[in-house]
Amino acid sequence: MKKIPTKQEILTWISDNPTLTSKRDISRAFGIKGAARIDLKRILKELETEGHLQKRKKTYRDPDKLPPVSVLEVLAPDTDGDLYARPLEWHGEAAEPKILLVTKTTDPALGANERILARLTEVKDDDHQYEGRLIRRIGSNPIRLLGVFRKHSDGGRITPIDKGSDKEWQVAERDINGAKDGELVEAENSGPKNRMGLPNARIVNRLGDPSQPKAVSLIAIHQHGIPDQFPNAVIAEADAAKPAPLGKRKDLRDMPLITIDPFDARDHDDACYAHADEDPKNKGGHVVWVAIADVAHYVTAGSELDHEARKRGNSTYFPDRVVPMLPDRLSGDLCSLHEGVPRACIAVRMVLDSHGQKLRHEFVRAIMKSAASLNYVEVQEAVDGKPNEKTEPLLSTVLEPLYAAYYALVTARQHRQPLELDLPERKIILSDEGKVTAVDFRDRLDAHKMIEEFMVLANVAAAEELVAKKTPLLFRVHEEPSPEKLDALRETAQSAGLVLAKGQVLQTRHLNNLLDQAEGTEFDEQINLSTLRSMTQAYYGQENFGHFGLALKNYAHFTSPIRRYSDLIVHRALVSANNWGDDGLSPQEIGNLEATAKHISDTERRSMMAERDTTDRYLAAYLSERIGAEFPARIAGIAKFGVFARLNETGADGLIPVRSLGREYFQYDADNQTLTGAETGITLGLGVPVTVRLSEAVAVTGGLILELLTVDGKAMPKSSGGGRGGRGSPRRKVNKSRKKAAKTKRKVSRTRS
Repeated sequence: MKKIPTKQEILTWISDNPTLTSKRDISRAFGIKGAARIDLKRILKELETEGHLQKRKKTYRDPDKLPPVSVLEVLAPDTDGDLYARPLEWHGEAAEPKILLVTKTTDPALGANERILARLTEVKDDDHQYEGRLIRRIGSNPIRLLGVFRKHSDGGRITPIDKGSDKEWQVAERDINGAKDGELVEAENSGPKNRMGLPNARIVNRLGDPSQPKAVSLIAIHQHGIPDQFPNAVIAEADAAKPAPLGKRKDLRDMPLITIDPFDARDHDDACYAHADEDPKNKGGHVVWVAIADVAHYVTAGSELDHEARKRGNSTYFPDRVVPMLPDRLSGDLCSLHEGVPRACIAVRMVLDSHGQKLRHEFVRAIMKSAASLNYVEVQEAVDGKPNEKTEPLLSTVLEPLYAAYYALVTARQHRQPLELDLPERKIILSDEGKVTAVDFRDRLDAHKMIEEFMVLANVAAAEELVAKKTPLLFRVHEEPSPEKLDALRETAQSAGLVLAKGQVLQTRHLNNLLDQAEGTEFDEQINLSTLRSMTQAYYGQENFGHFGLALKNYAHFTSPIRRYSDLIVHRALVSANNWGDDGLSPQEIGNLEATAKHISDTERRSMMAERDTTDRYLAAYLSERIGAEFPARIAGIAKFGVFARLNETGADGLIPVRSLGREYFQYDADNQTLTGAETGITLGLGVPVTVRLSEAVAVTGGLILELLTVDGKAMPKSSGGGRGGRGSPRRKVNKSRKKAAKTKRKVSRTRS
């Protein structure tokens, strides 16, 4: 018999031979036989008790190491296209190891959240600790859900928070994961339906009390998978950043550039200044400067900050918080153009003629110092004759020249004819506790429109600059409506007695003509909504298809690099095109532009959906105390299952179920977006004014259920019952057939018994 190995010898063997860790393997390795195995078993038990080993079925392993074959969850590809995974059976005290998946050409494509069985090899790399090779997939991606957990004797149930989802999920006692009754939880499916027909779920994350007002945006963050925690490496990189030196930059610190933002703006990434053009050849012309924070100086390609910014794609704004694209050290400090503080920027000088047409432009990399941080209201009041202490000294030298340049741009805009939809902007006002106190519809001041025109002008200049210098970039693309959507809009217009010209190349001026026809009539909102619904969704792309809505051939986002990754790409492209430094577009970025365009288009849509869902939930909570109240509203959407009405007071959308419209049958017309009563002939269409009663408001889902009282000022007509559920209706016939079948079944049962 060989000598019994020491504990250290056993640990060394297990570390060197991760595939041979059963008690039999260890016995063979050290030549242990017979009764000596009892001593080996004792030593292994001691190592397990001391935490050096962990027993897994019939093998022993180091708890701070992964077994050679393990179940993994695939992560989304990183910016380099590499695929990583996380272990689902990690029990060590150290940080969870990172696993690089090494795939073969014959392997199937793997998606984020997919589970696989993989063979692991430990490696020594700064970026990852293991390499994994696919053995096989394990089922499909688990379904994730967010809901409220309710404790029961046999475990519990989860009620999903998604609107329209009334299906509960069963949670076994072993899968509760410490969740308490009434908590908001994140869960995933854990097997087939149980005997009650309910799907099974496993709780994977506890999110706290859903009734707390500040949980509303948290729900949206988790539901839509928005990253809201910066990795330590990203924070460290941001904290190490220093203010940019003047160096070869143009010194604009003496130029009275000012920022104009909402009074509660969280960052200031654009500044502007204008003056009359002194060139005698451009009589009545203007010079407009727009300076944008130089984020590219701080967020360089391939850095930790860059990886995280691309992953997020953009900042996401909620009524109570913002999930920023960049850490606060940059977004709220070094890249924010604070008053009186030198800041790095990329600025563009644009020369306009007296009619607002841009004659030429020039980009510079510079250092600026904001002369003032102003808000829209105080700027507008100053120009309207009510300046305050801050705006009065700037009125004649800064503000009035800005407005003079803006009025010239209005002339150019009227000539260009971008789409002029009349859509009010809504803002939810919260108390310090996070409860909704009011819903405010913001006035569209000339100050708002002025800054928008300056930003559009700067975005056009950036696109034209990069196109002229043949530098790769991402365009902001908005394609024209499809023929099918245009035909539907044309039919809607005709039903309202209005005209949308046919047989010519569609231009925004044609749509504006339709909107002008509807303005002030009972069809005003209907035509605005129908026109909006006919539009395609804007996106980012390498190919330039123009911007239909703005009636522009070349357009790129340049003015908000703090909150949009697309703008950061354009900034880097300008750095490369003008040879300003080595922090421009990298070759790897250029080769990956199309993938980046798709990714940030997706993250933009994700943020829009999260912001919309959050608003719905806040409004439902706000209205939940007014159940039974009546509200004036307008029809904002039509579906086969009902009508969506938008309340005038708050802009909240609620559903009027088709089953609540009466006993008659309603015909759904998808092309014209109408529901028509088969008996009464009443037609419900977009924009029609209605009065509704609030029947239900569910804060956790954001759902509102409404009852229709009047249509266009007239009481909802009553059917005789010959339609929905009445004699001769489709539903009546179905019910009659079911009753007859049930009667026959009872007769057969009695005969057989």
